[in-house]
Amino acid sequence: MKEAITYINHLGKARIPFLFIIDFDHKQPIILRLDEVDEKKILFDVNGRKNFEIAPIIPKKLRFKAFPVDKNRYQQAFEDVIENIRYGNSFLLNLTMPSRIETNFSIKDIFFQSQAKYKLWLKNRFVVFSPEIFIRINDCKIRSFPMKGTIDASLPDAENMLLNNEKELAEHYTIVDLIRNDLSMVAKNVKVERFRYIDHLKTNRNELLQMSSEISGDLHDNFHENLGDLLFTLLPAGSISGAPKKKTVEIIRQAEQYERGFYTGIFGIYDGENLDSGVMIRFIEQTAEGLIYKSGGGITAKSNCDEEYQELTDKIYVPFT
Repeated sequence: MKEAITYINHLGKARIPFLFIIDFDHKQPIILRLDEVDEKKILFDVNGRKNFEIAPIIPKKLRFKAFPVDKNRYQQAFEDVIENIRYGNSFLLNLTMPSRIETNFSIKDIFFQSQAKYKLWLKNRFVVFSPEIFIRINDCKIRSFPMKGTIDASLPDAENMLLNNEKELAEHYTIVDLIRNDLSMVAKNVKVERFRYIDHLKTNRNELLQMSSEISGDLHDNFHENLGDLLFTLLPAGSISGAPKKKTVEIIRQAEQYERGFYTGIFGIYDGENLDSGVMIRFIEQTAEGLIYKSGGGITAKSNCDEEYQELTDKIYVPFT
């Protein structure tokens, strides 16, 4: 991690564009100058900034079948999390699980055909098609857009149901407060620009509504020289860990009992002036046993196990139209 921080600081100070891919536990960060990225091994599309010209047409219809994690395994982890919340060890925890999937598309096919703000493919390893921004930096202004709260868009009056859901409201207040505190460690004049706005997402299975907020702050003019320190100060992303972070991450490892790896890490591009990055959610990993889809959601004291398990399964999708 120290080497990655030092190298990012060096690239930032020299204003050299680079790609960064940082795993959840910071064990295997990948930092590459943009002119070093081999498109045979890594493909990216960061909000329209990409290292390929035209996506190939895949002449077949998607077949996709999910085998969600066993409900009993999830319930055991959920009860562990709730017990810790009752003891006051955490107020909000993002509980995730791996599920097996089957599809006739390769992870590279999925990269090209999926529609998302943040897409990444690592050969023979994983594909990400994430709707969630981590941070953006433009003209010394840093912004974060935590995403918390999901509902099936086909439900009657779905948007009002989401906005008025007591559990989702508590979860969103907590994450906004957490991200505001995080940004305050690296920026001045931190404030909430937009609170609880709704995004509409189309998937191969259904349509979802997701709730986000926008938080901003002002950076010093020399932030480029400390870009590595800035990024790692903010990790792990609050929306996929919880509050308070340190203790919550300990509980996550205890409850989940699997390696997240690059799932729920971050990736993005620094172009020499500005930075754009996404949280690595909506994630398919290629393993020797087949394809694994990792998904989850935020747990609070008001959470219901059946509803949270349903949210986990709802998020097993690819954003094809």
